[in-house]
Amino acid sequence: MTFFQAINSCLSKYTIFHGKAKRPEYWYWRLFELLLALISIQLDKVFFDLKEIGSFSLFVFFFTFLPGIAVSVRRLHDVNKSGWWLLISLTGIGNFLLLYWFLLPSDLKKNNYN
Repeated sequence: MTFFQAINSCLSKYTIFHGKAKRPEYWYWRLFELLLALISIQLDKVFFDLKEIGSFSLFVFFFTFLPGIAVSVRRLHDVNKSGWWLLISLTGIGNFLLLYWFLLPSDLKKNNYN
């Protein structure tokens, strides 16, 4: 899957929380989010005071929030984990476990989330 195919896939499945997302789809989406965030921060610096959160950053956040959650849930399904495990990120330390799972290769066997 290429970078643009992954972006298209995530945007077209922005409310689909079932199924699977392979590693390239997930990581290309995260790269896309990072690039958008960096661009929006620069635009905010140009158009708004540095002390405020600018409109560009807020737009990028709301634009990428739901697709990011959906692709994360589908990625967890790909490694045979429930999407509810995303809530472990609220503990802070749980992000390390999620990172480990997001780095794992796909579970090639048929699992509960096919």
